[in-house]
Amino acid sequence: MTGISAKHILPRQLFSALFILCGLLLSAVPAHAQDDTPVLLVFGDSLSAGYRMNEEEGWVALLAARLAEEGTNFRVVNASVSGETTDGGLARLPAALNTLKPAIVILELGGNDGLRGLPVASIKQNLMQMVELSEAAGAKVILAGIQIPPNYGPRYTGPFTSQYQEIAEDMDLPLIPFLIDGIPQRPELMQDDGIHPRAEAQGLVLENVLPVLTPVLNEIGAANS
Repeated sequence: MTGISAKHILPRQLFSALFILCGLLLSAVPAHAQDDTPVLLVFGDSLSAGYRMNEEEGWVALLAARLAEEGTNFRVVNASVSGETTDGGLARLPAALNTLKPAIVILELGGNDGLRGLPVASIKQNLMQMVELSEAAGAKVILAGIQIPPNYGPRYTGPFTSQYQEIAEDMDLPLIPFLIDGIPQRPELMQDDGIHPRAEAQGLVLENVLPVLTPVLNEIGAANS
């Protein structure tokens, strides 16, 4: 999640080209290899993209390693983009769903909208549309809640934070209440921007995800067995 520096945001044309290339690479894999392994798609911003760290240090890479160690039959794909807003996510999600056909989508967006002070009603509507698109494509959606710094004021931060709980209740979704819960209170685990956790904190992010994700993995695994 970063709305601070535009230089970390991929130009839309470049990202589209990279996504097409990704699709070509996937198509080169034998069809049975794609079909037999359900995909877990992480669709977020820099909090999930591994901002200012090596890819293998981020919580999504740690999740993939954990599932592989446990023999859990899921392929983790990280389609997170630093600087992404819910508008941008809504625009690129259909291609991701069509290409990857995920069984699970972890949706982690909204933080950049909040940092820019965009209307909560618009953020909420975009998130709900992304949930609907994912479910229509056959995916189970897990929503990851985000909080923004208190200096934005309670009149904005209150509704912003509560929208995730409201969406989860209205759409019957599993909810990670706050993706980086327990980390901002420990300055040594935060990068100097005060927004992004350091590499040393990524294991703690994963521990916030697993209690919500594990029952969904078990449910889908049981259904496919």
